[in-house]
Amino acid sequence: MGLAMGLGNGAQRPFQLPQLPPLMLTKSAAKTFFLGGTALCGVAFVLLTMDTLAQLPSRSHQEAMTDQVVRGHHIWNKNNCMGCHTLLGEGGYYAPELTKVVERRGAPWIEAFLEDPEGFFPGRRKMVKYAIFDPSKVGAETAAANKADIIAFLDWVGKIDTNGFPAKPTMNQAGPQIPADAQRLEGAPPFFRSVCSGCHAVGGVGGNVGPALDGVSTRLDEDYLRRWIANPQALKPGTAMPKLAMDEATLDSIVTFLRTL
Repeated sequence: MGLAMGLGNGAQRPFQLPQLPPLMLTKSAAKTFFLGGTALCGVAFVLLTMDTLAQLPSRSHQEAMTDQVVRGHHIWNKNNCMGCHTLLGEGGYYAPELTKVVERRGAPWIEAFLEDPEGFFPGRRKMVKYAIFDPSKVGAETAAANKADIIAFLDWVGKIDTNGFPAKPTMNQAGPQIPADAQRLEGAPPFFRSVCSGCHAVGGVGGNVGPALDGVSTRLDEDYLRRWIANPQALKPGTAMPKLAMDEATLDSIVTFLRTL
């Protein structure tokens, strides 16, 4: 009441706190903060670098870097494979990540793919057919050696300790109607395990690009199976299944195995 009367016109004004000056660092404090933060970050960087260098020999398994691995690395760089693919997370991100490709696909599958990528997946692969892997261009012995070199390099990379990178992809869930039973693959020939199972599943184990092969012998006779595996494009032009390079013995072993399903 007294405050209102003392204002002269009788109007009450809201009580306001006095304005304080904004808090700011002094020049000396800012300089100390900057120098201290820089020093702290510098020490952390040096310690982390030393820790990384100390772990490199064991994690990179450099003792396994053979001459074949080095030749494969030269092939990788010379043909600019990283322009499309990624390796250890670095690269073009246009084509698949290849850090664990040998573990994921297996050497026989990669050999067959490198020889003719477009023929392996008609209309679905943009990778060029490199002459260095083509027996008709450089000879069977040189092509085989080049493929062995690049696979050795990729296999070496795949064994680097990357703390779980990249995560393992889910190759296939064949479906709830086919329970996973890895024992059904026990009688499969090596070529089927490393190449065919990348697209097809048996007993719920394998890929899902192509149909599951459980019970295939009840649907297709032996003659058709043989002709289909030998040259799928001849029976169904444009099919996703590639024509695989295999000898008669390998073809016989695959047909024999499929007849047991």
